[in-house]
Amino acid sequence: MTLSRMDGRAIAPGAGTVLCALATGVGSAFAIDLDVTASVTLEPEQSSVEGRVAGDADADTSLVERCVELTVAAYGESDPGGVVETESEIPMASGLKSSSAAANATVLATLDALGRADEVSREDACRVGVRAARETGVTVTGAFDDASASMLGGVTVTNNTEDALVARDELDAHALVYTPDERAYSADADTARCQRVAGTADVVEELALAGRYGEAMTVNGWAFCAALDRQTEPMLAALPEADGVSLSGTGPSYVAIGDEDALTEIRNSWDEMTGTTRLVRTRNDGARTT
Repeated sequence: MTLSRMDGRAIAPGAGTVLCALATGVGSAFAIDLDVTASVTLEPEQSSVEGRVAGDADADTSLVERCVELTVAAYGESDPGGVVETESEIPMASGLKSSSAAANATVLATLDALGRADEVSREDACRVGVRAARETGVTVTGAFDDASASMLGGVTVTNNTEDALVARDELDAHALVYTPDERAYSADADTARCQRVAGTADVVEELALAGRYGEAMTVNGWAFCAALDRQTEPMLAALPEADGVSLSGTGPSYVAIGDEDALTEIRNSWDEMTGTTRLVRTRNDGARTT
């Protein structure tokens, strides 16, 4: 009997930061309307997984390849290889959770190819991508906060040391994203400096759990700009008009939330800085097959 190839496709959104998990292991993030798309083809006659990134032939594809391998191992009946290709609206190493989105989209696309996308819970699927991120050295914390926001949509608070979802809520707002012309890899962040702001991170956690996301973001932004030696001018330029503004992850991007008119005013200031500014929406729906 000859087994046929299996195809799957899925989309997952990026996210912005409420609380960076590098200080205490507790993190919080919210989904935004910038997507990564993954297409997976499983070939029974192929023994390995080949990753490709649209528009970047030299990109590191180890994360998405490992996502396919782990998903097939956990939920497949055989061990085929295949091809995974991702296409992203999110710049890599920008602090906007492109890796988490790519992992989520790849895991869901693989489950779609296996015909099991409706059988596996989104939280369990998310944990597969988090495991792949740890195994390939993409993240220090496992980034369950970022991954859960991308997979589930809305805003999540998580304990990343236990891969536990503490809270999830919906967030309906506009989001303004400023990305300087540089890259920053979260795995390279100085965790020792981040741990020095653990007391402030505890305050941010309390604000987030109380639903005060804008205030939480702003406190987080000041603390981690200091810990990671990031510029504070984008923070100052967004206040007091924004409901909240923060360095996203370890940077270099900054994200502000609020109503459209206020963010349009902030955009005028951010557009004068070197980089790219985008006005998007928060997302309450997460990753999905297509």
